Amino acid sequence: MQRLTPLLLVGVLLTWLTPVVAQTPDYIIQSNGAPMRALVQPPGQTPRLATPTPTPTPTPTPTPTAVRADAPASGALAVKPATRGKIRIGVILPTESSALGEAAAVVRSGVEAAAQMDQSAELYSVDATGDNVVERYRAAVADGVNVVIGPLSRESIAKLAPSVTVPTIALNSIDRQAAANPKLYSLSLIVEGEARQLARLMRDDGRANPLLVVGGDALSQRLGKAFADEWRAVAGKPARQMAFDANDMTPLLQAAGQADAVALALDVAQAAKLKSALTPDVPVYGTSQLNVGGAQAELAGVRFIDMPWFLMPAHPAVQRYPHPAVPLTRQTERLYALGIDAYRLAVQLAVSRPGAAVRLDGVTGDLKLGRDRAFERQLPAGVMGGNALQ
Repeated sequence: MQRLTPLLLVGVLLTWLTPVVAQTPDYIIQSNGAPMRALVQPPGQTPRLATPTPTPTPTPTPTPTAVRADAPASGALAVKPATRGKIRIGVILPTESSALGEAAAVVRSGVEAAAQMDQSAELYSVDATGDNVVERYRAAVADGVNVVIGPLSRESIAKLAPSVTVPTIALNSIDRQAAANPKLYSLSLIVEGEARQLARLMRDDGRANPLLVVGGDALSQRLGKAFADEWRAVAGKPARQMAFDANDMTPLLQAAGQADAVALALDVAQAAKLKSALTPDVPVYGTSQLNVGGAQAELAGVRFIDMPWFLMPAHPAVQRYPHPAVPLTRQTERLYALGIDAYRLAVQLAVSRPGAAVRLDGVTGDLKLGRDRAFERQLPAGVMGGNALQ
């Protein structure tokens, strides 16, 4: 996708991320320059949900009563009296933040969609920014919260880390400088994880001499570095790497002819241009950054990895949860799916013994609690222009 420059806000139809937000390292949208489809409601409120596809169950799911679909404008806690014996999940997100409010509201809508379907817990929603996150976290715990989802930004996570007293799922990577806390977990959509998995997938496919093509923007550079580091680790040698130059692709095409595959660390427009110039017999690989929806005929045949939410619509977990009534962009909908899995993991952590293995066959991937209390994600692979997973 081409990096989008100055911003556009059209009523409630489309919201584009500002260049500052787009380049902020701690922003969790995988394609940091991608447009976000704004919510049907004003900022900070939850998108309406589509009626979920019914699945056979012995009895119908009861109407939810404990989930609040909106956070108070004042930022005060949205609380219902606790039901005896029921898990209470604190959802602490910056829904009123000018920079992250839209993203936070989409994440929260995914949390609420999961809560409505599973009926395993009550939600306790609160708006919080870096300035008040510690105060509002402590108030939520004092009011009986068993487990917390949030915060969203790395700054807020770092501020909260020393004060975490119940299992807390931060929705971003955790800075190395943040205070270590055994009850603080990380669930994120960072691009580096996908790049590392792509390198392992290519190695498992028998590729031994790939060409890595990297764009000049910050996101492509992050992808390229993570791929190169992982390839060296799994293959024992560096991958050949070249910069993308739209004005002269001859050197790239010559290098691709000598490689046994091409890995793309490019935006969608660059990837489409390069793929169209390659001969059809060259195997081409990419991450979910290339899967922005639509036919994408120029990228047909590219082997890529992405969430089950998009690649496995018949998966029981994917079928169970409703989609927003008004479609979001692919990149924004990833945050919605993240909210679904955050809720499901929160329920597990609330009832798990300390140190117990935590795994989830999630809508964002096969999740496993790894080192440094970060959830590792394994994604399925598919082919652009095809429906079969491979």
